[in-house]
Amino acid sequence: MGIRVTLVAAARSSSLLAERFDDDRPLDEAGWYEVQLAAHTLVPLGAAELRYCSPTPRSRATGAALGYAPLAQPALRDCDMGRWRGLTLAEVAALEPAAVDAWLADPRIAPHGGETLLAFISRIGGWLDTRPADDGAIVAVAEPAVVRAALVYALKAPPATFWNVDVRPLSTVTLTGRPGLWHLHLQAAVG
Repeated sequence: MGIRVTLVAAARSSSLLAERFDDDRPLDEAGWYEVQLAAHTLVPLGAAELRYCSPTPRSRATGAALGYAPLAQPALRDCDMGRWRGLTLAEVAALEPAAVDAWLADPRIAPHGGETLLAFISRIGGWLDTRPADDGAIVAVAEPAVVRAALVYALKAPPATFWNVDVRPLSTVTLTGRPGLWHLHLQAAVG
């Protein structure tokens, strides 16, 4: 027996260059438009027995716009970025270049005073591993960083792999398996 967890990256709330750490802004106009364009592909995922989302405004709005009526899961929140919350990477790099370099190089430290990358990945993995063990389908709308952390955890990849995973808004990934034994499931193109 196993479960199927499909993660949907939340639509955007800003241009990629203006993305902020631990961003709590709602969907912007472009984000709403992108949801409308992708709805034909994403709406069917709402047939899952369990529907969740990150507690962020953009994750909630994405899930609602797709008709999922998702339940917010505090464990699916973005990485706690401490004093860097609300700033862009460029702003933080200008203010604290050595701290940014250290943070990117070592997943065990959090110079911003928030959560380490290792703790973040473990938290997201803990959420995955506590899903109901019986057969079923789950869909969860989450911040791109949450999706990245889930992939690193599920594949048992080194934490530094987190920086090599690009998760675009409204992209999906499916993990199948059971606690501690996850598989990446890629969907074949239908046509």
